[in-house]
Amino acid sequence: MNTKQTIAVIGATGNMGSNIAKNLSRGNNRVLLFGNEKEKAEAVLNDIKNSNSSADVEALECPADASWEADIIILAVPYQAEREIAEKIKEVANQKIVISIANPLNENYDGLVTAPDTSAAEQLQKLLPNSKVVKAFNTTFAADFATPVIDGKQADAFVAGNDEEAVNTVTELVKTAGFNPIVAGDLKVSRTLENMQLLLIQLGIKYNYNWLAGWKILHN
Repeated sequence: MNTKQTIAVIGATGNMGSNIAKNLSRGNNRVLLFGNEKEKAEAVLNDIKNSNSSADVEALECPADASWEADIIILAVPYQAEREIAEKIKEVANQKIVISIANPLNENYDGLVTAPDTSAAEQLQKLLPNSKVVKAFNTTFAADFATPVIDGKQADAFVAGNDEEAVNTVTELVKTAGFNPIVAGDLKVSRTLENMQLLLIQLGIKYNYNWLAGWKILHN
């Protein structure tokens, strides 16, 4: 049996954060929820408990407290909020895995606000130099967590990071969340992954995928 891990979901009241928290609470994990509004975090907690009464889940009022208790910290916040959160958790995130799910999209969804030679994940690593930043869950929509099998195929979820042990740990989390994990490479690959989600959003708007779509690598 795997050792129980404590996972802090920062931004647990958003669409992505609440779905990640719900799916990960089904595994052998203790899940700590933080959202800017305590009432909304409590609502997510109650939703998780209603569907899984044995879930080990708790709502906390401070991102630093949640991160201090956690082995793994998931920043389920928009790209624009990552810097502020990073400053709040920097000391308590020392040597811990921090998962970046953000995509640095512009307002029109026709480009990224980051320069071509960097990514949201790489910028987060600079903000948290003593943490093990891993990119994951950025190529999945919130709706995919309830329906990770789309058109009969399990959606892939890509993982990228510089620390092999951290990448392996996050790969297991991706499995628990219901997706097929693919280790894509080191943190620089985040540039490609963030552009992949930009493309998926653009295609979703064009072809009306209704936010239920994912990537699938077909191979022999």
